Amino acid sequence: MIFPGIETTPTIADLLARHMPVAIGVSGGKDSDVAAFETQAYLRELGHTGPLILIHSDLGRIEHKDSLPACQRLADRLRLPLVVVRREKGDMMDRWKQRWDDNLERYQNLECVKLVLPWSTANMRFCTSEMKTAICCRDLVARYPKQTILSVSGIRRQESPKRELASVCSVQLKLISKTLETQGYNWNPLLAWTLEEVLAYHKSHGFPLHEAYTKYGMSRVSCAYCILSSLSDLIASATNPENHDIYREMVDLEILSSFSFQSDRWLGDIAPHLLSSVQLAGLSEAKRRNKAREQVEKRIPSHLRFTRGWPAVMITRSEAVLLSEVRRGVADIMEIEGVHYLDADAIFARYEELMAEKLRKGIVVKTAQILSVQQSLWEVGA
Repeated sequence: MIFPGIETTPTIADLLARHMPVAIGVSGGKDSDVAAFETQAYLRELGHTGPLILIHSDLGRIEHKDSLPACQRLADRLRLPLVVVRREKGDMMDRWKQRWDDNLERYQNLECVKLVLPWSTANMRFCTSEMKTAICCRDLVARYPKQTILSVSGIRRQESPKRELASVCSVQLKLISKTLETQGYNWNPLLAWTLEEVLAYHKSHGFPLHEAYTKYGMSRVSCAYCILSSLSDLIASATNPENHDIYREMVDLEILSSFSFQSDRWLGDIAPHLLSSVQLAGLSEAKRRNKAREQVEKRIPSHLRFTRGWPAVMITRSEAVLLSEVRRGVADIMEIEGVHYLDADAIFARYEELMAEKLRKGIVVKTAQILSVQQSLWEVGA
């Protein structure tokens, strides 16, 4: 089979000609494997002598146990250094738990009108932006000061409608540092590749696939249980005994929060035979609370619901009465202690505080923008 090869752009060609550092993000998955093989081969053809590394963000307990070893096998095969980075404040599971605690506190202090789920979602992938991209970029900026860094990813257009629109090269803002004088770009060299080509490439190069594919029949490798996983992949992952402990821990958070892991699917329903009788009873109660809470929160008018820049408007007295009823109902259903602003007068006063704070912040931002423009003009004049 003839493989598509590497996609590039004039910007990338210029950076490689200047021997700028290249970091290939690897996960243990099939696509990042091929990206590493092909990028290394391409750089050798060009005579690139700048730094070339593999970088992996370890998400902790939620990772397949074979993912880090798979990345190391790749590094050993290519004879490239493997940099492993991790979130200092805990792994992905810790992040979800902390988010739930933070969201409870926000609700108690009327910093949101609806209770917010702990999980990342397809539209809110902080699991990728915070736990992978930001942490990898922070390491690369510190590692390569005063340089322009190319961050390679193995994404393919065939994978999803969103990735179908991805560009070969784009600015990576998280690689820009004024302090360390760095710039950076995303480089997606495999966009044109198909699944069949990726699998054939592994076979032709004699490089083993992650056991999630070969032993457990999964279609993709990310987290053991991913917010984007198909039902079949979730079920397949649950057949791996090494994923059972984190499965139970995640179901415990479903039970505690009453939010399902995916919008249309409870993780606890994937492999109920792995749960204790106490967990099964807790899951049933969580589903009941979920429906009851959603029914109560439906009463909130759309213009009062959370949007960027919330609160958008000052509430009326009658709306404060409505929110009082909703907040009391949610607090009772969820058995949340320490909820403030439960009566209408307190809610109305709280909104006055929030609107005043929003106005103050707006003035501060506007003033900062004006001062920045004035400083720029002064520098030009100087």
